[in-house]
Amino acid sequence: MPWPDLSRVESQLHTETLGRRLVYYSSVGSTQDVARQEAAAGAPEGTIVLADEQTAGRGRLGRSWASPPGTNIYVTLVLRPSLEVLRRLSIVAPLAVSLAIEERTGLRAGIKWPNDVWIGERKVAGILIESELVEGRVLFSLVGIGLNVNMDVAAIPEIADIATSLRHELGREVSREDVLASLLDHFERLYRAAGRGEPVHLAWRERLIVLGRPVRVGLPDRVEEGVAEDVDENGCLLLRRADGSLVTIEAGDVTLRA
Repeated sequence: MPWPDLSRVESQLHTETLGRRLVYYSSVGSTQDVARQEAAAGAPEGTIVLADEQTAGRGRLGRSWASPPGTNIYVTLVLRPSLEVLRRLSIVAPLAVSLAIEERTGLRAGIKWPNDVWIGERKVAGILIESELVEGRVLFSLVGIGLNVNMDVAAIPEIADIATSLRHELGREVSREDVLASLLDHFERLYRAAGRGEPVHLAWRERLIVLGRPVRVGLPDRVEEGVAEDVDENGCLLLRRADGSLVTIEAGDVTLRA
């Protein structure tokens, strides 16, 4: 069956805008790059760029993202949020992914701050958010999502010990169309709730696997260590240092410490 089976996606989609315009490539360097071109050319909010394979997929902090064909979901959403909602995209995106996984598979998904999605102790999805701002106004935001659906992680040695897929966890194949439709539905619902000022961070907070645990946070200019004590409504991490002081961290690379 070709990917995507649009009739299967559309028959399950309940969104008003998200996914109603779909740009598809069988193979592309990065959906993020194509989505940027689409957004700059005036693509409407809700446009998604979907690919079966990425030859130059990337994740946060410039890392590469393994993107073999015929197995996973590689999608970028084009959004035009307010500045206030922009701050909550790192909450909305992983929460939507987690809810879609649970709805379609029954698997419990957790979130490693700020927006990696894990099943157990292994990563199943990554999210890359990039935005274009001019004079404090958001021109567009791109939410790239890579979700390992049917990939054989053992076939990729560099990630075999740290990654998983829905198929690996269930022992059977999972419909990418079903998961994608659920993901778009949950994302639009949460995105609109964030726009209304609803506390979407509460459900996200419940899934965070770092809270109460000692962590190391890599920042551009330093490393912070301490206990991940809490998060605020914008998704910032509240870290309690060994000396008792509390520091607020907007973004960083978290490593769980023993």
